[in-house]
Amino acid sequence: MGESPVAAQEASDDAHANARVVVVAAGSPVESASEPLPPPGSATPAAEADQEDSKREASAEAAPEELKQEAAAPVEAKQEAAAGAATGVQAMAVTVVRDVEAGLDASTSDQGGDKPSWFTPKRLLVIFCIINMLNYVDRGAIASNGVNGSRKNCSGGTCSSGSGIQGDFDLTNAQDGVLSSAFMVGLLVASLIFASLAKRHNPFRLIGVGLLVWTFATAGCGASFDFWSITICRMLVGVGEASFISLAAPFIDDNAPVAQKTAWLAMFYMCIPTGIALGYVYGGLVGGTLGWRAAFWGESILMVPFVILGFVIKPLELKGFAHNRIKEYGQMLNPDVQDQINNNGTKHAMPGGINDLAGKVPKKFSFSRFGQGLMTEIGHFSKDMKELLQEKVFVINVLGYISYNFVIGSYSYWGPKAGQQIYHMVSADLMFGGITIVCGIIGTLAGGFIHDKVGSTIPNAFRLLSGATFLGAIFCFAAFCFKSLYGFIIFFSIGEILVFATQAPVNFVCLHSIKPHLRPLSMAVSTVSIHIFGDVPSSPLVGLVQDKINNWRSTALLLTSILFIAAVFWFIGMFVPSVDRFKEESEHAIPAADRSNLRPLLDDNEARTSD
Repeated sequence: MGESPVAAQEASDDAHANARVVVVAAGSPVESASEPLPPPGSATPAAEADQEDSKREASAEAAPEELKQEAAAPVEAKQEAAAGAATGVQAMAVTVVRDVEAGLDASTSDQGGDKPSWFTPKRLLVIFCIINMLNYVDRGAIASNGVNGSRKNCSGGTCSSGSGIQGDFDLTNAQDGVLSSAFMVGLLVASLIFASLAKRHNPFRLIGVGLLVWTFATAGCGASFDFWSITICRMLVGVGEASFISLAAPFIDDNAPVAQKTAWLAMFYMCIPTGIALGYVYGGLVGGTLGWRAAFWGESILMVPFVILGFVIKPLELKGFAHNRIKEYGQMLNPDVQDQINNNGTKHAMPGGINDLAGKVPKKFSFSRFGQGLMTEIGHFSKDMKELLQEKVFVINVLGYISYNFVIGSYSYWGPKAGQQIYHMVSADLMFGGITIVCGIIGTLAGGFIHDKVGSTIPNAFRLLSGATFLGAIFCFAAFCFKSLYGFIIFFSIGEILVFATQAPVNFVCLHSIKPHLRPLSMAVSTVSIHIFGDVPSSPLVGLVQDKINNWRSTALLLTSILFIAAVFWFIGMFVPSVDRFKEESEHAIPAADRSNLRPLLDDNEARTSD
C-alpha cells in the first residue's frame, strides 16, 4: 500500500540518522506482514524515496484493487513476508552490537544534535591522573619524616621520645618497613579479583567501589591506635587502590589517539613520581604542624569528590568486554538457532530469547549454585592466566619491571631518611620531594614522547627501557659515591630522569603484547608481580641490611646495583620476537580495531564533528 510523503520522509530521515534499532524478541508480533523489514542487499531508503514519486499516482488509482488483492492473499505469501522481516532483523545485528558495546543508551545520546558531553577523553585522562596522584601522595606521605617520624633513641643517658608513627608506636626499622609494604598485601589479593570481576561487572563502577574503600581506609589510618591497627588499615588502602591500578591504564589506552598512546600513558604514570614527591612535601608540612593523623584524614577528604564521580558518571565499557551485554542478544541475533516462523505468519520465536533468559535467572541464593559459579570463575581465570603467561614478551618485560621496582620502591621509602643520614640534609623531605617531582615529570614525559617519536613498537620500547635504565643506574650509583651534597644532587637528578623514562614504555609493552581481553589481567599480574617480588620485600630487606651494617651509603650502593639486572632483562627483550596484539580479535572474535571504528568509548569534540 502507498504511504504518505510525510511518512516516507520520516522513514528516510530515521534510516539516514541510523538512530533506531529493532529487535524482535520471542513472541513479539510483526505489525504488518505486507511491510517487512528490508532484507540485506535491498534498496536503500533514498532509492525507495526516489521510486515513491513515480509510483504515487498509480498507487492512488489502484488502491481499491490492492485492498482486494491483500484480502485474498494466501497464507504462504504472508509467511514469505514474515520471513523477510526475520531476515531484516538479522541485518540489524551489527547495529545492535555497536550500540550494546557503546552502552544501552548511547544511541540516544547523539539524537537531536546535542553538544558533546563534558566527559571527553582528555578529561578522563585528567581525572585518572589526579586519582593516581592521590594514591601516590599517600605513599610519599607515610614515607616522609613528618608522618613516619623517627624511633625513640637513648644515648648518653638521655632518651628522645621520637616522632610520627615510628615514635608513637615505638617501631623498629624492620617493623617500619613492614608498615610501608602492608598496603601491598591488599593490593596483591584484590588486583586479580577486580581484574576477574571486570568480565561480569562494569569496570568503571568497580573503580568507584575501590575508591570508596580507599577513602575509608585512609581515614582509618589516621584513627589507628597501635602497630596492628594501622597495618590492617594499610592493607585496606591496597584493596581500594587495586581496582584503579588494574583498570585505569586500559581505559586510557582505549581513548588515547593512536599516535599518542605512549604519551598519554606517560602523563598518567608521571603522577607516580609527582605524587610521591608531593607526598613527601605534604607529609612534612601537615605532619610537622598538625600531626601525622591529620595527613591521612586530609587524603581521605581529597578523594571524596572522585568517589562520587565514580558512581554518578555514566559508566564506560572496556574494549574486549562488551560481550557481557551481547550475550543477552547473542542467540536472538544468530540465524542458525532461530525457530521457524509460526504457521500464522505473524510471529517468530527465537530460543535463548527473553523468555528463555528469564527461566535461567536463579530464583534464590544457594551455596551449591555459588560454589558452581565460583568454580567456573576459577576455571576462566586459570585459562586466562595460562594464556597470559605463555606470552614470552610479557614475562620478560615483567621480570625487568620487578628488578626496577625493587630499587624504586626502596628509594621512595628510605630515600629521605638515607639522605638525612648521609648528607645531613636539613629538610630531607623537601629535598627528595623536589628532586623526585622535577626529574619524575621530565623523565616520564620524555620517555613517552620519545617512544612515540621513534615509533611506538614493542622492540623500540625495549631499546628505550634497557638503554635508559643502564645509564640511569650508572648515574645513581655514582651519586652515592660522592661525599659532597652538590655532586650527589646533580648525578642523582640525571639518574632519576633516565630511570623514570621507563614508566610509559614498560606499561605500553604490558598492554600491547597481549590480546585486548587480557589487558586488565595483564595490568593486575604486572602490578602483583612488581610488588610481591619488588618493593614489598625490598623495604624490609633494606631495613634489615641497614640494621646489620649500620651504614646508609653502603646500603644505598647495594640497592642501586640491582638496576643493572633490570637493564639486562629488558636488553634480552629486544631479541625476542614480538607482535603488537592490540588489534587482534578479542575472545569473542570482534576485532578491536573494528569495534573502535563503530563507536568511540567517549565522543570528543573532533569525533562528534566527524560524525
